Amino acid sequence: MIAKSKWAEIIKDFQESSLPSMVERDVEIPLEIPLSRSISIMGPRRAGKTYEMFLTVRKLLERVEKKQVLYINLERADVGPVSMEDLVSMLETFYELYPENKGRKIWMFLDEVQNVGGWERFVRTAIDRDIKVYLSGSSSKLLSREIATSMRGRNISYTILPFSFREYLKAKNFNYGKYSSSSEKARMANHFMDYLEYGGYPEAVVFPEAREKILKEVLETTIYRDVIERARIRNVKVMKMLITALINSKEFSVNKFYNFLKSQGIKVGKNILYNYLEYLNDAFFVFLLRKFSHSYKKAEQSIPKVYLIDNGLLKISGVHDKGRLMENLVFIELLRRNLEISYYQETNKEEVDFVVKQGRKVKRLIQVCYDVQDFNTKDRETRALVDGSRKLKCDNLLVITLDYEADEKTKGKKIRFIPLQKWLMQD
Repeated sequence: MIAKSKWAEIIKDFQESSLPSMVERDVEIPLEIPLSRSISIMGPRRAGKTYEMFLTVRKLLERVEKKQVLYINLERADVGPVSMEDLVSMLETFYELYPENKGRKIWMFLDEVQNVGGWERFVRTAIDRDIKVYLSGSSSKLLSREIATSMRGRNISYTILPFSFREYLKAKNFNYGKYSSSSEKARMANHFMDYLEYGGYPEAVVFPEAREKILKEVLETTIYRDVIERARIRNVKVMKMLITALINSKEFSVNKFYNFLKSQGIKVGKNILYNYLEYLNDAFFVFLLRKFSHSYKKAEQSIPKVYLIDNGLLKISGVHDKGRLMENLVFIELLRRNLEISYYQETNKEEVDFVVKQGRKVKRLIQVCYDVQDFNTKDRETRALVDGSRKLKCDNLLVITLDYEADEKTKGKKIRFIPLQKWLMQD
C-alpha cells in the first residue's frame, strides 16, 4: 500500500511544476463533454500521449485553478506497483490537501492507467462522483477491448500517433505557404525526405542529432516492456525472430513462418505465434492489413500486408526501399485519418495498395508508386487500378507518387496523380 505521504508528495510535485513547451497536435481533446464518460488517450509509447495530456491541462488552466487538476503518472519509478485501493487513497489525499475541491468540479488525469489492476472500478466510481477523468495507455487492447467492456460504454477514445507531416513541420517551426520562395521550397523538400526516412516520433524530430539512438530505444522499449514483459513471454528468441521477419516482410503468413521455424528445429505452436502477433498489434508496433472481401471470413483468412507504426523503426532496422517507406507512410496517414481500409488483389493480378471503404461501399482506390516516371511501372500500377475500379465499381482513383502530379485518362478512367508531400498536407 502506498502511503498517503507519498501521494501528497506526488500531487504537490505536479502542482508546483510548470508545464513543458509542447507542439500542438491535430487531435482535439475536449475539456468537457455533456456525458458521464471518461476520455482515453491511446497510442504507442513515446508518441506524445503525456504531452497531449499536458496540453489539455494547459487549456484547462485558462478557466480553472490548478488545484482543481490532479495528474498522476502511474509509471513513476518511485511509486512501484499501484492497486485500485492505492488510487482510492490517492484521491482521498488530494481532497485532504485541497478541501475546497469537495464542493466543486475536478479534472483527474491518470497516465498509463493499464498498469493498475482494477482501475476500471475506480474510474467508474469517479465518473459517478462527477469527476472529469482522462486516461492514457500504450495498449490498443486497452483501447479496443478492455475499455469497451470494462467501462461499459462509458468512455470516448482518442488516438495519438507519432507526428503527422504537418505536426512535424510545426515541431520544426517551419511555415510552408502557398506562395513560397525557391529556398523555402528546397527546405520543404528536405524536411519531407527527412520525414519519409526517419518518421515522426517526437523526440527523434526535436533532437535529430540522436534520432537513431532514440529510435533504437523506442524499439527496445516496445519489444521488452510492452510485449515481452507485459505479456510474460517465455520464448523470447521466437518473438525476436518474429519481429525481424515482420520488419523484413511486405506480407506475412503465420503458416509459412511456422514452417520456417520448424525447419530450423524450433518448436512452437501456431496459436502462440498468433498470440505474439496480437501482442505486437496491441502495443501499436505492427499492423496487418487484410485483403478486401465482402466476406468477413475470407478477409480474415487472407494473407495480410505488414505495416509498422513509424518509418523511423523501418529505417534503423535496415529498410531503405523508398517504395516501401512511401507505402508505410501512406498506411499510417490513412490510419490517422480513421479510415476503413484494406488491399485488393485478384488471382495472378497486380494488387491495389489501399481500398478505402465506408460500410460496404468502396469510396476510393489508392496506389503508391515511387518510380512513376518508369513506363512499365506506371502501366502496371494504373492497370491494376483500372481493373480494381471496374470490379469494385469505384471511379475515385488516386496514385500517390514521389513528385509527379497530373490528371490523366487511362482506358476510359480518370486517374489523379499527386505527390506524397502534397497529399500529406491535405486535410
